[in-house]
Amino acid sequence: MREVLDKHYWNQRYRTGATGWDLGQVSPPIAAYIDQCQNLKARILIPGGGNSYEAQYLWEKGFTDITVVDISDELIENLKRKYRDTGIKFISEDFFQHLGEYDIIIEQTFLSALDPSLRDRYAKKMYSLLWQNGRFIGVIFKRQFDEPGPPFGGSVKDYRRLFEPYFDFHTFAPCVNSHPARQGSELFFSFRKKEKMLVAPRNGLYRKK
Repeated sequence: MREVLDKHYWNQRYRTGATGWDLGQVSPPIAAYIDQCQNLKARILIPGGGNSYEAQYLWEKGFTDITVVDISDELIENLKRKYRDTGIKFISEDFFQHLGEYDIIIEQTFLSALDPSLRDRYAKKMYSLLWQNGRFIGVIFKRQFDEPGPPFGGSVKDYRRLFEPYFDFHTFAPCVNSHPARQGSELFFSFRKKEKMLVAPRNGLYRKK
């Protein structure tokens, strides 16, 4: 039986240092995206933010409105202490309960940490949290894993089916600048929120909602 991926599970993972997904630095493809962003006042959300290297990188680049949400309260308390001299907001919360409006949402290992049964909810929640014409960007695994997850992988076909009802695809391609530990296993994406989400009627064809 698969473990329940709740607050207690993730607290234990961080407590014991069982964080094999952690790069120890900002993800290079995300850093490259941040480097070309010019709106330093953009409202930015990093869900399932982990050790928050991306948040730190954003702050050091001059961004001023950064929110990290993670279900592990122990992790969040540690981050609040570590980054107490910054204006980064750290919230201990179930992502699906989070409320807010953001211009950019950054995905980095969060989707792969969620039970795949939650992916439809995940995509719809991302859509609901983005402001008009907001950007949803990040990296996701383009592979399956031999061991039971997390992490959980996926395919290009899976992700297209998941995200096309909610987002217009600007970039969706294999990463050319992944961290060495992830070479050949990542997709970079940059999506824009659709004006109207698409829903599937009984005939299977999408229509605007």
